[in-house]
Amino acid sequence: MKVGFIGLGNMGAPMAANLVAAGHQVTGFDLAAPCPEGVAKAPSAAEAARGAEVVITMLPNGAILRRVAEEIHPAMAPGAVHLDCSTVDVDSARAVAEAAQAAGLAAVDAPVSGGVGGAQGGTLTFMAGGPEAAFATVSPLFDVMGQKAVHCGGAGAGQAAKICNNMILGITMIGTCEAFALADKLGLDRQKMFDVVSTSSGYSWTMNAYCPAPGVGPTSPADNGYQPGFAAELMLKDLRLSQQAAEAADADTPLGQAATALYETFVESEDGKGMDFSAMLPRFEKRGRG
Repeated sequence: MKVGFIGLGNMGAPMAANLVAAGHQVTGFDLAAPCPEGVAKAPSAAEAARGAEVVITMLPNGAILRRVAEEIHPAMAPGAVHLDCSTVDVDSARAVAEAAQAAGLAAVDAPVSGGVGGAQGGTLTFMAGGPEAAFATVSPLFDVMGQKAVHCGGAGAGQAAKICNNMILGITMIGTCEAFALADKLGLDRQKMFDVVSTSSGYSWTMNAYCPAPGVGPTSPADNGYQPGFAAELMLKDLRLSQQAAEAADADTPLGQAATALYETFVESEDGKGMDFSAMLPRFEKRGRG
């Protein structure tokens, strides 16, 4: 398949490289990052999109996505698919889908879960929104870049699924870290805590697969000085998106709101920036009740 790829950062570059390795013809563009080996470099986003059957974007936020869409849609061939893998606000995803439809194109919003490791290993999960026909067109690319793709519904449904998932993740990580910090102060051994909770009703992904306590459970960023697998500032971005969506939808999300405020403090006023989102545990360790 002839693919344009715009946004070749930490996630985009390995995703594009995997497409090349699978035999797809990929032309890429990024304002700063170099093209991976095998990806032809275009002088602009529009040129990367020209003649492609699918154009993939992996961009930092909705405002940039909207600007890039304005640039690439006129260059894309009628019937081509704009596959956006960024994590952005639902309104931007829907606006880009409407613009694509008006230009005679199809659009799929498909944010990812799995982080840089998943991008490198081709094991990402894609949460997709958009027409079924367009989802079917890009499915062979999902098969290369990931291990699972779920068609969640119409335009914006992929972004909705991503931010709801990550709101749960942020809330659960805070609860897991609070519980470990409390266990410490109660004199409970961390391994014993893990042995009980990981097989009891407190079971969760943050406890069982991504334990924030070093030396406990499977290897996680906690065992590497909290170097980020998923950075705290990225969690904050997703939590803010969840609250933006909750406000627009008039949804009551008090725990999502509290988690957003905690990560905001951690990233912007403490030492959380550049740390894994599980580094909330040492934060709570140092704190008392007041």
